[in-house]
Amino acid sequence: MAATGSEKQGAKAYYVSTPIYYVNDAPHLGHAYTTVAGDVLTRWHRQRGEKVWFLTGTDEHGQKIMRTAEANGVSPQEWADKLVTESWEPLWAHLEIANDDFIRTTQKRHTDRVQEFVQDLYDKGEIYKGGYEGPYCVGCEEYKLPGELLDGEGEYAGQKLCPIHKKPVEILSEENYFFKLSEYGDKLLAHYEANPGFIQPESARNEVVNFVRQGLQDLSISRSTFDWGVPVPWDDKHVIYVWVDALLNYATAVGYNENPEKFEETFPADVHLVGKDILRFHAVIWPAMLMAQGLPLPGKVAANGWLMVGGEKMSKSNLTGIKPQDLTSHFGVDAYRWYFLRAIAFGQDGSFSWEDFSARYTSELANDYGNLASRVAAMVGKYFGGELPEATASGDAEKAVRDGLAKAVAEADRKIGDELDFQGGILAVFDFVKQVNGYITEQEPWKVAKDTSDEGKARLATILYTAAESLRAVAVLLNPVMPETSQKLWDSLGAEASLGALADQKVQEAGTWGLLPVGSTVTKGAVLFPRLEEKPAA
Repeated sequence: MAATGSEKQGAKAYYVSTPIYYVNDAPHLGHAYTTVAGDVLTRWHRQRGEKVWFLTGTDEHGQKIMRTAEANGVSPQEWADKLVTESWEPLWAHLEIANDDFIRTTQKRHTDRVQEFVQDLYDKGEIYKGGYEGPYCVGCEEYKLPGELLDGEGEYAGQKLCPIHKKPVEILSEENYFFKLSEYGDKLLAHYEANPGFIQPESARNEVVNFVRQGLQDLSISRSTFDWGVPVPWDDKHVIYVWVDALLNYATAVGYNENPEKFEETFPADVHLVGKDILRFHAVIWPAMLMAQGLPLPGKVAANGWLMVGGEKMSKSNLTGIKPQDLTSHFGVDAYRWYFLRAIAFGQDGSFSWEDFSARYTSELANDYGNLASRVAAMVGKYFGGELPEATASGDAEKAVRDGLAKAVAEADRKIGDELDFQGGILAVFDFVKQVNGYITEQEPWKVAKDTSDEGKARLATILYTAAESLRAVAVLLNPVMPETSQKLWDSLGAEASLGALADQKVQEAGTWGLLPVGSTVTKGAVLFPRLEEKPAA
């Protein structure tokens, strides 16, 4: 997406990252949920006129990837290449993800910088050699504390299970290199206290604070039992622990040790979006690594909840993985982008069901929003030949609509742009849509049209201009969420010819009344949200 003229050269970019995702399998709804949230957030800030950098990518090293590749009879690199080119990148394009960069941890621009970072920590005395034995979950690529493990039942009776993957852990014993994480507990707690919004939501913050208060153990930052990873630069018998490798993508992708100007203008991230199961890596290990290197810490680590199906976390390992294309083929891409952010409060767990999606689609998208756009265009066409009339008879009813829009713009901008409350921001816009529907119902333009006096014509023109101008603002506000639909509405209102590209419209200025010029050509256009066909057979 092109930069707007209002962006200041040299200014710090609003930098948002998603996790980089393991390429052991194709993406499911959980991966897409976090990525769409990041896309909506960055599109919103672009429409504030800010310089933005949105990063996503794939995590391609580690034992899990190596084992998956072996099971499929190919090398890890071949497996990663296949998954990225055939699954991950095509899906993000399909979902209209406007990322500025896509980093892969097997790229030389990343691996070289990872070695330099770790070598620097070693030279500073932050890393030492030692031994460790403990329970390890390959799915998490993490040593587990004994108190975290679950007792296995059934086929896993007598074994200890990972609480996330519900699979038996392995007892590993290795001589590795360790990062002195234990020395950063007090510094981390001080940072959490001085920056209460650093970890969100509050429940996640409390969990991390309690974890750090219990005392941190030094972190094993190398592995010697397999070789699929970035070699430790001073000891090629070891590879760098996949999480240390992965976390550094947030620095390597924006020019760490390679492009000082870009690094200065981008780093650190303003928001790291992560799943709650990887929160500790981002809120404990990552800031400690940055402290050790003397680099600034991110502004915020925001943990989204889990998507649940039938009470289980959505994942391949739990057999509840659903492909986003299963839904977009039925509901459409824009409805997909809208639904998960509308239905689930970001930061909390949420349950998905086909029935809930269908009900919300029909009620809110088709009936409330789509029908409003269709009715207004039809009436402008019927009564004014498709030419937007001038509002010359405004009164209290119109003032209420203008006030409602101003409230919706302020609330949506604050909630989405600042608080990451996507649900609250979307609801603010849809409350306004309902208000405009109510306005049309109360004003009854189809009855007013029967009054052929000058006063009647002026009143009809005012009602339809008010409704069309309201839709102009809604198109701007919903563009970060539903870009294709908003563009269709923008086109049907004739806004492009006079106001310019939709992507260049400022969300803060959406509430400036009267921007849609009198005389704009309003056309019926395609139905924004077509009637749903029967649910496809499973």
